[in-house]
Amino acid sequence: MDTQSTASIPKLYVGIDIHKRSWKIHCSTDLFAGKSFTMPPVPEQLFQYVNRHFPDYKVTTAY
Repeated sequence: MDTQSTASIPKLYVGIDIHKRSWKIHCSTDLFAGKSFTMPPVPEQLFQYVNRHFPDYKVTTAY
């Protein structure tokens, strides 16, 4: 008999408001309303933030 996990994958939604000198980021999950912050316009820093704070989440982005 083949069994499958019924646990759902948590979802992270990242909204990005892009400006020349900074990005305004809003992160929400399917369980909480979210957090907003401003960061330098460096994609690697956003990638590191998401990996550190939301490991194993399915990530969806929009700008």
